[in-house]
Amino acid sequence: MIDFLLNGQPRRCEASPDTSVLELLRDTLGQTGTKEGCASGDCGACTVAIGAPDADGKTRYHAANACITPAHQLQGRALVTVEGLARGETLHPAQAAMVEHHGSQCGFCTPGIVMSLFTLHESQRQGDGERPAPLTPERLEAALGGNLCRCTGYRPIRDAALAMGDYPEARAEWLDLAVDAAAPPQEAPPEAAFVQPTTLEALVAERRAHPEAPLVAGGTDLWLEVTQRLARFPRVVDVTRVAELAALEEATLADGPAGWWIGGAVTYARLEPLLAEHYPAFAHLLHRLGSAQVRNRGTLGGNIANASPIGDTPPVLLALGARLWLAGPKGERELPLDDFFLDYKKTALNQDKECEGEVIRAIFLPRPEAGRHLKVWKLSKRREDDISAVLGAFAWRLEEGVLRDVRLAFGGMAATPKRAAAAEVALEGQAPSEAAFAAARAALAEEFQPMSDVRGSADYRRLSAANLLERLRLVVTADGQDTTSTSAREVMLDAYAH
Repeated sequence: MIDFLLNGQPRRCEASPDTSVLELLRDTLGQTGTKEGCASGDCGACTVAIGAPDADGKTRYHAANACITPAHQLQGRALVTVEGLARGETLHPAQAAMVEHHGSQCGFCTPGIVMSLFTLHESQRQGDGERPAPLTPERLEAALGGNLCRCTGYRPIRDAALAMGDYPEARAEWLDLAVDAAAPPQEAPPEAAFVQPTTLEALVAERRAHPEAPLVAGGTDLWLEVTQRLARFPRVVDVTRVAELAALEEATLADGPAGWWIGGAVTYARLEPLLAEHYPAFAHLLHRLGSAQVRNRGTLGGNIANASPIGDTPPVLLALGARLWLAGPKGERELPLDDFFLDYKKTALNQDKECEGEVIRAIFLPRPEAGRHLKVWKLSKRREDDISAVLGAFAWRLEEGVLRDVRLAFGGMAATPKRAAAAEVALEGQAPSEAAFAAARAALAEEFQPMSDVRGSADYRRLSAANLLERLRLVVTADGQDTTSTSAREVMLDAYAH
């Protein structure tokens, strides 16, 4: 049973564990304003707004793809759809601006675009009764990056977004209602259930009792099994209500490094400000990783546990020397991320029968060291919101003219995300010369045997990875004293990185 607010009205619905928010809306509740386009979280036609309380108890809304959001995650939340925005004859500013600026033709994509604009408008509001803060082009691009329009063209949509602040708002009182953050009791869930533990202990116990039940956080990958492969999940375990997995806190490890423990269920959107301040290259990657709808839901822990060879964040974390904090029935343990990926889709989780039930509690991200640099380059068929063909992450120091602490990691080049150990050895302690990097490229060719698939052939991947090393040489030699900023030359290079 799911208890939530739909456009301000309390609703109670029954649904199977693998029901999506889109299915709940259209098939159960008869709310057909929300459309289904791709059923994979790419087109944005199904965008809705989900409200949850922040630390101050105020309801904050984020855009989400209804097609890949588990319906049971609405428990104790507020759901807003396109049907709920107007107040009588008065349209919401997002709707009024779209009408006045001719932002819709066939109209199929329009509800999703309006909902993305609604959440953008909400985030820009400075306070009750105040006009929204000025909208920057960067925020607009990020907000609409997950919404496709095939017939209108984006200029009138952009014009509508920029004009939202000019329209009066008849605000619905229920938009500011506090929602209940508590998950439903789970003392004895039935065999077919969407289980929402609220403590780490309960999560581990559930994982040990039902190892076959998939874990879900954002659902941005798992729910594709439902929509694309028609898989059925009789039992699902939701990790988003576990307090320990939602923590994001500074820490210092016993062996010295300072940094942050990032809970396994912390979303990309929540992590982005920290990365923007300390690791801009990593933050930039997040905008290549997915749309705002995906970043609002997807989690760092999920991207790691998925163990995909083309996952975007693991190569960066490998290059930065990240560690994992695992929790299981036999207690907790730490291990370097280097030791986590064992083979294709095989990890150190649950390898020992005694440790069955382990989960990723948190990821340790070291604080940047003075003089240490990071570059991240992703190659994909589409610049944004696309799967990598090859991703390279490179960390190093240039000390007295030679390379130190070199860590090179790649995605898309092996069965797992992997460091290029032999290439690192070829560069460590060497000046960044053509000869040193030629030796590193030769070592790379021997070390990796990539596969061919729809994203790229093995030859393409080998050549691309070698070219990324050459690009690294150019960056180190040209900008070695200040590689933390993005120069105009880097912007130009990034334009050709797909």
